[in-house]
Amino acid sequence: MDDLKRLVEAFIFAADSPLSLDRLSTFLEQPKATLRPIVLELQQEYGSEKHGFFLAEVAGGYQFRTSEEFAPSLRKLNRTRAPRFSRAALETLAIVAYRQPATRAEIEYLRGVDSGGVMKTLLDKSLLRILGKKDIPGRPLMYGTSRQFLELFGLRDLNDLPTLKEFAALAPELEEAYPLNPDQVD
Repeated sequence: MDDLKRLVEAFIFAADSPLSLDRLSTFLEQPKATLRPIVLELQQEYGSEKHGFFLAEVAGGYQFRTSEEFAPSLRKLNRTRAPRFSRAALETLAIVAYRQPATRAEIEYLRGVDSGGVMKTLLDKSLLRILGKKDIPGRPLMYGTSRQFLELFGLRDLNDLPTLKEFAALAPELEEAYPLNPDQVD
């Protein structure tokens, strides 16, 4: 393994959050075109079943992650539980993820209940972020998901979220209860 590949591997391993090619390029003073094939080679190398971890593309960067099959055993190491979300928090996250930028009024209209407390909690946990103010009377704040949201749910970007068509395939009874508008699919 050449020194640059080993150095890329070390930087990704030591980073406390997903490391983008831009940041890696800055740290190593190498062009992204040189680093991209190295990262892809590392993904292939660590993607095999002979390792207990893999190199994932998450939240616009790269991060080593442990294989899911070892999660129950690894929980003993940290004695931490997987994050749990209330139904209200998951509904709010889903609305913001799919409709961002979204205002609190839009979220509350779709949920049918006050969402201020849930949104504050999600902001405190850095899963939501304020994108700015909407250019309408009252200038309400607009919300969007954060990098921490992408990282927590293991998404490269918002395009990795399942489409309405994929949801319908997972739960056919949902489609019967809530038929999809063909204009909304994909």
